[in-house]
Amino acid sequence: MNKRQKETLQIRIISTAFTVLALFVFKPFGIDALQWQSYFHLLMLGVLGLGVCMLTDAILVYLLKMPNGDGHDSSYIIHRNLWFQLVNTPLVALTICLYRHFVLSGSVEGNRLSLGNYLQTLVIIAFCSFAIGLYWRFKFRSRHLAAELEETRQLNEQLKSLTSVPSPKVEGDGEIVLTGTTAETLSLQASNLLYIEAVGNYVKVYHLLNGEAHNDMLRATSKQMEDELSAYPMIIRCHRAFLVNLQQVERVVSNAGNMQLIAKCCHDAIPVSRSNASQVKEAIKRM
Repeated sequence: MNKRQKETLQIRIISTAFTVLALFVFKPFGIDALQWQSYFHLLMLGVLGLGVCMLTDAILVYLLKMPNGDGHDSSYIIHRNLWFQLVNTPLVALTICLYRHFVLSGSVEGNRLSLGNYLQTLVIIAFCSFAIGLYWRFKFRSRHLAAELEETRQLNEQLKSLTSVPSPKVEGDGEIVLTGTTAETLSLQASNLLYIEAVGNYVKVYHLLNGEAHNDMLRATSKQMEDELSAYPMIIRCHRAFLVNLQQVERVVSNAGNMQLIAKCCHDAIPVSRSNASQVKEAIKRM
């Protein structure tokens, strides 16, 4: 068992213990009527809860293809933890309901399996899950921020090493011709393209002209522009409305998971959506 696996197991044990403690304090499901036997049942619920946590981890890894390990950025970790809670909370509630039905119903009335009992249990476990999530988010916030700062620093170091060399996949001198849905066209050097922004039924093409930032409008979609520029691996989608030339990115700015690319010359801030962040980071690291 490596360090990451030990830490994950420790987190699951502490989270389960917190839930068991909450059940001990509030004593739902008629547990207070069991007197000393309630300790045994709470212990069993804790063991079952820990087992469900392990099952949820397996579901995320093997079914949802979301491994839990090192090498992932903070946005991925937050996204995975959210999925963990969404999957784990109903499973734990169902497990407790089954325990109530098969074990507790003989001693305490009202513990038969029913929709009402399941919803009651789901609310209790959802509250515990929310409180636990806030605790771990606060506890690991400084670690996530430090990791985010270090990743941003590495990306900016990588950007400094980029050169404005046209892609070898493209013949000629790297000149590109962008066409709209009507007759208008725009010719420019691929290395001079800064970024493309979708504006309604048009796209605004920002590029260098005589060393200064300039923009032209074309009646087209960003998807059409993306297809036309597919031969240039450094021109990628960073947002639903933006394509960017990474060779013309000056630096990366990241704050609490919100990522922006600062363009050279014009210094415009180009947003990076969460769904495209990993793609942008990988593209920068490959250079």
